[in-house]
Order: sequence, then structure tokens, then C-alpha cells
Amino acid sequence: MLPNEKPVIGITTGDLNGIGLEIIIKTFSDTRMTELCTPVIFASNKVINYYRRISEDFPFNFNSTKDLTKLNAKQVNIFNCWEEEVPLAPGTLTEAAGKYAIRSLMVATQCLKDGQLDAIVTAPIHKGNTNIPDFPYTGHTPFLKEKFGTKDVLMLLYHNDLRVGLVTEHLPIAKVAAAVTKELILSKLGILRETLIKDFGIDKPRIAVLGLNPHAGDEGQIGTEEQTIIKPAIEVMQQQGHIVYGPFAADSFFARGSYKEFDAVLAMYHDQGLAPFKTLAEGEGVNYTAGMPVIRTSPDHGTAFDIAGKNLADPNSFREAVFQAIDLLRHRTEYLSNTANPLRKSKIEKEKEGSEDKVVA
Repeated sequence: MLPNEKPVIGITTGDLNGIGLEIIIKTFSDTRMTELCTPVIFASNKVINYYRRISEDFPFNFNSTKDLTKLNAKQVNIFNCWEEEVPLAPGTLTEAAGKYAIRSLMVATQCLKDGQLDAIVTAPIHKGNTNIPDFPYTGHTPFLKEKFGTKDVLMLLYHNDLRVGLVTEHLPIAKVAAAVTKELILSKLGILRETLIKDFGIDKPRIAVLGLNPHAGDEGQIGTEEQTIIKPAIEVMQQQGHIVYGPFAADSFFARGSYKEFDAVLAMYHDQGLAPFKTLAEGEGVNYTAGMPVIRTSPDHGTAFDIAGKNLADPNSFREAVFQAIDLLRHRTEYLSNTANPLRKSKIEKEKEGSEDKVVA
């Protein structure tokens, strides 16, 4: 993406029986969104029209296409991934809804990989109906990691200045302790530090690391992982000159507002980080897959089957995910521009200084 270019943002439907299409329609019913980006929803006209009738209070017009070279930059675009009828039953877990959610994701991801999109924003899928032969993954993150051949990625949730990354993601609690290793923590810290610099514009990020056990192990009285695994990883980062502190007891860390002193927090497992995050973000958080060569964001909530099809879904988190995809693209573009060809840049700056000196003389 060029610095002043309007980005093309791919949108995946999520589970067709969840709230994904409703929040997508509500988000892009505001025509000001197309002033910021060119949205491309990977779906079909038929499912869009179904949910457009449910969200009738939100006027929604679109351009239908099967060719990404013929997008309408001033309107929402529907890229038709299928033509067949799909049985829809909002609020119900069905095989068809999962199958076409994955098709939307796969087509959009391939277009992103081919350079036809600048970023994607994904609506929520449900793991209960996406376990199909073509998609042997626990969610978006491991799929995207493999699709782009990335060694490791980081699930990062953020809202304003609160950023929480996870060492382990969708893993049963019974397996968390065995999965937390020094090497994994170092990998996640490396990704977190790099994304704070490259994607958020923070030159010298301050990172806090949480402990695994209650009270961060209480000096080995309630577990030894802090002393044998987490502290050694933190010390490696500190020896490399990075600003990393911990391990902190998770409960008091958030309760006392200590997170405000840091640019990001690394939690050991899903609910340790996401429970306080979602409480503090109040429904406006964004999920970002850090560590990839492309930008992917999503809202911080699930399919919400209990309110699907009732025109009750709040689009704030999804809208924020679109905004953040645009901002992340801008930050990364600026970073790459500023760090490209340092020798050439230095030469140009010296020539400029020389010409200025002549003018002064």
C-alpha cells in the first residue's frame, strides 16, 4: 500500500448463523467508511440480502462483483464466493454455516496472499462446525500462521493503550503448564516487541510479563514455573537491552492498574489475559494477529448465537477492527518507508544538508 492510498480491506463473513453478517452490514451502512477504505465482503448476494432485511434500520447498498480488478472504490463490494443457496438459521450451529464461513475465509486469505487486498478483517467463526477436512485448525490464528509460512505468531488484543498478548491461546487449562516454555515465551516476547515498534510506532516498548501461578508462584510456594521458566526468559530479554519486567501476579497487576505503566502485557494463557482485557475494553477491543507479513484484525467477541438474527448485535468492536486494520497498515507502511535503504537515505540527507548550507552561505 502506498502511504496516501485508500486501502482495500477484505471482510470475511464468519459463521453464517452468528452475528458476523449483521455487524458487517451495520458497520458499512455508514457511508463514511468507504471514505477510509474500499471494503470487499467475501460472501454471496443472497446471504447479504437475507441479513440486510433483518438489519432494515441500517440502509446498506453494495456493488456485486466476481473480479477484484473491478471494484467500486466509493461503495461496499460483495465478492461472490458462491452462487448456491445456503440454508440459514440464525442462532443455530449447522454444518453448512461453518462450511461457507471457511470458504469466505479461504478465498479472502488467498486474495490477501496474492496482493489483491491490503488487509483482512475476520468475523467470528465457531469451532464446533469448522472442523472439516479442508480446515484442520482450532481457529483463524493457526490457519493464517500456516498459510503465510510464519514460524510463530502472537494473538494480541488491544484497546487504546491497553495491549495484551498471549503465550498460549485456545488450549485446555490442563495442558497450559506443559506448553509454557522458556523458548515459547522468548518467541512471543520477540514478536510482541517487534510489532510494538513496527505496527504501533513505539520506539522503546515497555513490556510486562505475568506469572503462571497464583501470586506469581509466591517464591516457589505455589509452583516453580516463575523461577525456572519465566524469570530466565525475562532475563534473556533484559540482557539484550530490552525493557521487559516481571513476572507479575496477574490479579493485583490489573486490579492496581499496573498495566498503565507498560506498552503491552504478555499473559501465559487465554483467560488470564482476556478476562481482564474484555472487562476493561468494554466491548471495543480488537484482536490482531501479530508476527505475520500481512495485517489481520477481528473483533474481540464470538459468534453470539444467543442474539443472532435479532438485530441486537453491537458493531462497535467490528468497526474498531476495521479502523485498526487501516491504522496498522499506515504505521507499518511508514515504518518500512523510514527503514528502507538506510545508506541511500543517509546520502540523500547529507546532500540536502549540503544544499541548505550553500543557501545559508
